[in-house]
Formats: sequence, C-alpha cells, structure tokens
Amino acid sequence: MHSLPVLTNPETFRSWRADASLWLPAALDIARGHGLPCTTPQPFSNGTNLVVGLDSRLILKIFPPFLRSQFVSEQISLAQLRGRLSVPVPEIVLEGERDDWPYLVITRLPGIAGSESWPALPEEEKERVLAQIGAAIAEVQRIPCGELSRIEPGWDRFMRGQIEGCRARHRRLGLPQQFLDGLDDLLSDAEALVALEAPPVILTGEYIPENFLLSCEGGSWRLSGLIDFGDVMTGRGEYDLLGPSAFMTAGMPRRVRSLFAGFGYSSADIDFTLKRRLMALLLLHRASDPNRHICIEGWQRNAGNLYELQELLWPV
Repeated sequence: MHSLPVLTNPETFRSWRADASLWLPAALDIARGHGLPCTTPQPFSNGTNLVVGLDSRLILKIFPPFLRSQFVSEQISLAQLRGRLSVPVPEIVLEGERDDWPYLVITRLPGIAGSESWPALPEEEKERVLAQIGAAIAEVQRIPCGELSRIEPGWDRFMRGQIEGCRARHRRLGLPQQFLDGLDDLLSDAEALVALEAPPVILTGEYIPENFLLSCEGGSWRLSGLIDFGDVMTGRGEYDLLGPSAFMTAGMPRRVRSLFAGFGYSSADIDFTLKRRLMALLLLHRASDPNRHICIEGWQRNAGNLYELQELLWPV
C-alpha cells in the first residue's frame, strides 16, 4: 500500500505536490482499493489539493491534513447544494481517509475550464456568460446555509480579522501608495459597510474562471458547471461578486451590467454606496491582491485613489 507523507508546512506540500510522480501512486492505490476505474489517470496541476481524473466520469480529491477544513467545506457544500441548482455541481460518490489525508471521489462534469475557454470567447458571449454567473451566485445564495453556518470563522470574526490586517497585507503585496493613502478612511467605515450582523448566505469566495466549466452549444457558450467548494463560508452576498469583477468584467460597462443584472441588481443599484462597499470587500477579501488580480490594463496609472479605482472597476 502506497503511503502519503507527513507534511505540515504548506510550502513543502506545494513543492511535493508539483511532482505528480510522488503522489499519483497513492492516489491510484486509493482508487483501486474502491474498485474504481483508473486506466488513464489525469493529474491536475492547478488548484490547492491533490486532484486526479480517474476516467471521464470521476475525480479523486485528496486533502493534506492541515487543509482538512477544505475537505469539510467541500463535503458539506456539495451535500447542501445537491439537487438545488440549475447549474450542475459535482456529486459525492464516496469519501474516506488515508494516513490522515481525507479524500472525496466526486462526479466529473462536462465542459471546458473557464481559465481555458474564457479568453477566446467573443464579447457578446462573455456578457451572456457573466449574466449566467451572476444568476448562479444569486441561486446559490438563496439556498439555506444549513450546516455551513457552523463553519468557522463566522462573517463578523472573519471580517474583523481582515480589517485588522488589511493595511499590513496590502503594503506587503505592493499596493501603490495612492491607494494605501485612502485605506485608513475606508477601513474606518468598513464595519458598517460590510454589515457584520447581516443575515448570512452561502459564499464560495472564488467565482473565478478556473472554477467554472463552460460549454458551447449551437455556437453559444453557457455556464455548464461550478466546481471547487473548499473555501465556502457564509456572509454578505456581494462578497461573491468580487471574483468576476476582478478577473472577468475588466472595467467594461456592459460586462459589469450583465454580471449585476444576473445577480438581480439594476444599473441604478450600482451606485456610489454599493461601489464603496464593493471596494472595501475587494480589499478585505481572503485572497485580495489587486496587483495580481485586477484584469484592467494600466489600472494603477488610470486611477489616482480608491474612489477613482471603484469607478474604474464598476462603471455603468
């Protein structure tokens, strides 16, 4: 039986994970132990955990012990969302554990990863898909939180921690000075802006191209699947508009309107107050790194402060 090692350091784990020959034998051993087909395994290089396609129907996800919380999040999320969405999500086939590494076998959805297909989509198709993404976010958020409401940290504790560490984080990541200069004013209003006591909804925090599957039918592209629920938590719904806003709308008014219309917001709703709240949430996001994530060419030069940046990100 192939064993999985004791790896407690994330950096060590990432280095080890990068060489699939080190972990694929254990993954295949797990699959064979359950009698699952795995004649042509396909290790995936992106993502956080160990992921391998066993065949055209199944995927095995193995989580290191120090990321057990992601296993729990994915496990509960897929159970909570099953059969409740118009957009497909994977279904759990089985779960288990090897050497303290929990794992899930889930169904494999058809479609092409958004990270591959999105860049080549015609503009009108991008607008259509963004509307579908906004609608999918809203649909997920209408589902009761259930057991997900017990996932820690809760929204208030999470946001207070993000507010406390926000300035240091963005200084470390090299946020240009003109935006750091306005950060204290934004943070002084942050608790009120992000509504710490607002009724929580299900958040993935990662509606980004690599977590979408897109399919083309009759020349039209559509959202055909949502994947990766390892970072699900609960909180304010607008938090989940940030991934598409940073990675996909590119500061283009029609794209912004499409995303927000799908979510249920009119152009009139995208006012100064909403943009200010979104700006706060963007900088407080768990994965916030504007220099790497805002996909608007030259945004650091074209915005002189945070007010101008929010207008650049969400024009209508």
